[in-house]
Amino acid sequence: MIRFDCDYLEGAHPKILKRLVETNYIQQAGYSKDDYTKSAIEKIKKSLNNDNVDIHILAGGTQTNMIAISSALRSYQGVICADTGHINVHETGAIESLGNKIITIENEFGKINANQIEKIVKEHYQEDAPEHMVMPKLVFITLPTECGTNYTKCEIEEIYNVCKKYDMYLYIDGARLGYGLCAKDTDIVFEDLPNICDFFYIGGTKCGAMFGEALVIVNDKLKKDFRYYIKQKGALLAKGRLLGIQFDTLFTNDLYFCICRQAVELSLKLKNAFIEKGYKLAYNSFTNQQFIIMSKERYNKLSDKFVFFKWKNIDDESLIVRICTSWATTQENVDELICNL
Repeated sequence: MIRFDCDYLEGAHPKILKRLVETNYIQQAGYSKDDYTKSAIEKIKKSLNNDNVDIHILAGGTQTNMIAISSALRSYQGVICADTGHINVHETGAIESLGNKIITIENEFGKINANQIEKIVKEHYQEDAPEHMVMPKLVFITLPTECGTNYTKCEIEEIYNVCKKYDMYLYIDGARLGYGLCAKDTDIVFEDLPNICDFFYIGGTKCGAMFGEALVIVNDKLKKDFRYYIKQKGALLAKGRLLGIQFDTLFTNDLYFCICRQAVELSLKLKNAFIEKGYKLAYNSFTNQQFIIMSKERYNKLSDKFVFFKWKNIDDESLIVRICTSWATTQENVDELICNL
């Protein structure tokens, strides 16, 4: 079987594995105080062209979202996000288990906008007794979205302006950040990110690392004592070097964006092939995720050889499938799928 159902099916980029072996017997300090993590942090700061951010490398996306969001909120405060948002749909109530409510907004192709956010905040503070309700304090968006779509720089700036107007934080989930920034429809570059949000993370697990996400904290209010939050939530890895080595490798010679760019190119090749064969798209994605409308009969035939993610049933006859490429997707597997369409 050839799998296209997600972008974390393989282990790690060979250069990461090689580096892990090369450094295996070199003694280093624990808890992310090792030389490799320090080097990774400096390389990320250089790539961002920003020395004023704090960077913490954590093991996984849900863990990163939990720690980052809970550290910014008091128990009576909540998170605004799209109803399709990862923290709302695919993290088993992790945020709410820590006592913070998720306030959802109807999405448009995975995105929410500044007007929707401001409407919610205005309604909260126009109440006679707003303290009877959860206070909106943080806005959560993903780049790219769950639907493979991208925000424009202007759209995020507008959201960030609303956040600053009402003393809220903007947090960007970047699980697939590399694929989003390498998409042909984006006008956002890596260096822009510290200027358009309070904190964000750089996804590693889905972008070439064996595991790991690099959380970048921009807002000074959120930096103090952050390692306490990490330790309290069980996320301060004793062998933090394993995270540092991976990001140090990914941010050497632009490897992170090179492999993400390759995945996007293969994704667009698949997208164009599906369109040429008469398939319709559920969303117009330029990232590594494509959402294809197909008949269940055709899906079942293709499933003899390929694995896709069943995204949504449309009716008794058709459904939407998600097809992902990744840093490890081969040209041969893409061509094989195209030959079978």
